[in-house]
Amino acid sequence: MSLYEHVLIARQDITAQQVDAITEGLQKFIEENGGKVDKIEYWGLRPMAYRIKKNRKGHYALLNIEAPAPVVQEMERQLRINEDVLRTLTIRVDEFAEGQSPILVKREDRKRRNDRY
Repeated sequence: MSLYEHVLIARQDITAQQVDAITEGLQKFIEENGGKVDKIEYWGLRPMAYRIKKNRKGHYALLNIEAPAPVVQEMERQLRINEDVLRTLTIRVDEFAEGQSPILVKREDRKRRNDRY
């Protein structure tokens, strides 16, 4: 099975709980079809570089997936149908990065700097 990093951007007007429901649904689908989700990270509501379908912000989430290619293709097809998902990006990787993603590390560094003042 191949390793994939999958990032999705959901609409800004849904709640974080709805984004969690989307990612949990993806995890359930992948595990039912013989794959495995190693990590799910919710990056929060972040501004986008340009508008997508009249949205200036989006809920970002990262999934580390170990699954066969047909399962990933079906997952992407289901996300294209979902109206709450604006964009997705799936990249095949050789190995998963250890620890948190750079996005979360950067956020924690910013919190530490703000705590000093």
